[in-house]
Amino acid sequence: MNDSQPRFPREFLWGGAVAANQVEGAYLADGKGLSIQDVMPHGIKGAPTQEPTPDNLKLEAIDFYHRYAEDIALFAEMGFSVFRFSIAWSRIFPNGDEETPNEAGLAFYDRVLDELEKHGIEPLVTISHYETPLHLAQTYDGWTDRRMIGFYERYVRTLFTRYGHRVKYWLTFNEINAVLHAPLLSGGIWTPKEELSPSQLWQACHHELVASALATRIARELAPGAKVGCMVIALPTYPLTPDPADLLAVMTADHFNDFFTDVHARGAYPKYLDRYFAEQGIELDITDEDREILRNTVDFISFSYYMSVCETGDPAKKIAGEGNIMGGVPNPTLPASEWGWQIDPTGLRLVLNRLWERYQLPLFIVENGLGAKDQLVEVDGVPTVLDDYRIDYMNGHLLALADAIGDGVDVLGYTSWGPIDLVSASTAQLSKRYGFIYVDRNDDGSGTMARYRKKSFGWYREVIASQGATLQP
Repeated sequence: MNDSQPRFPREFLWGGAVAANQVEGAYLADGKGLSIQDVMPHGIKGAPTQEPTPDNLKLEAIDFYHRYAEDIALFAEMGFSVFRFSIAWSRIFPNGDEETPNEAGLAFYDRVLDELEKHGIEPLVTISHYETPLHLAQTYDGWTDRRMIGFYERYVRTLFTRYGHRVKYWLTFNEINAVLHAPLLSGGIWTPKEELSPSQLWQACHHELVASALATRIARELAPGAKVGCMVIALPTYPLTPDPADLLAVMTADHFNDFFTDVHARGAYPKYLDRYFAEQGIELDITDEDREILRNTVDFISFSYYMSVCETGDPAKKIAGEGNIMGGVPNPTLPASEWGWQIDPTGLRLVLNRLWERYQLPLFIVENGLGAKDQLVEVDGVPTVLDDYRIDYMNGHLLALADAIGDGVDVLGYTSWGPIDLVSASTAQLSKRYGFIYVDRNDDGSGTMARYRKKSFGWYREVIASQGATLQP
């Protein structure tokens, strides 16, 4: 390929992705209720508090709630054609089980959509992104309770009625396969993980899957032009050694991850879990109506991709990877980020090919990026960050993506995580920075909230404008 030629099709969607709880702040503004994130000041590592505490950076986050116009203008300056954001469930239904929505919350997202339309940016909306209303978690134990399906249905109908004519792309749940590993974060389950029975945990998975398929059915009814996708953590898994036992361990790990996408894309439970359920004594309450709802399959498959892992059948070699909530063993051949996430651009090409071959549905990379401890400096009197390490990371992953498209994979677009610094979901830190835009706020809560363009800002702008021609082999 001539390096001056585009590597991506003209219609490819370029952008970035954020979550409401990690950027908005304003945690009680305009009638918003508390979400589980408002009592998780330490991310997934610490126990939740009983009420919000001052050390929770998400309560103010980066104040996107008041600065969305400024931030969207910066995204437009980079050339975004798509922006993924989530709607905070507790802004729309403060407790989650009310009969009528909160108009002030709905009006906020009207304003966000207005701003995106002004700049010609396509919205990609996540309906539930790790921010279950706290009342639903504490009163119903989150998705362990079947009544959650009805609460979610009311919420979804409200969103499609209000925004269905304005939003083409929707995601039902963020990283739905994380519920097995982080029940509170992903499933709003208040009972500590160690106290949950396998049947309770898998029943919660089932309730979420039914709710997700129901959202797809509602979209067909209320927003027939919309496209609905599932969203999972993509985690390519390699055998640690050529030992057949390691390959069997990989197969088992893949089954647990594939299960969620199989149900979304094929509309029924796969047979490979029958043996596991029988051996673990897991019995699920699955009704005939549930099975009918599950047949409402998705239009596309979206995923986050940050790392790959290995698996082994040897218990003595099972060493947990730092920062990885999905299990697995570190790959001794790969470098890692400052937070222990292994860097593997080739894994992205492998994942894209595997998902395309398995489902033959369009794919959408809706999270990918590098968290790092950036240092603000001045260049010619202008504050910036010389984040060549981020540019190297993204350059490698985008080349792998271009290769996958060359392999024949149908990819709709790419939204980096996150295009602006935000509060980390896993660690609740601001010092774990992902953005092309630096936000002057620190882990101790200090800072001016000023926005500064990093070196990667101009680099990403050039990548988008050239359709990938500026990527370096």
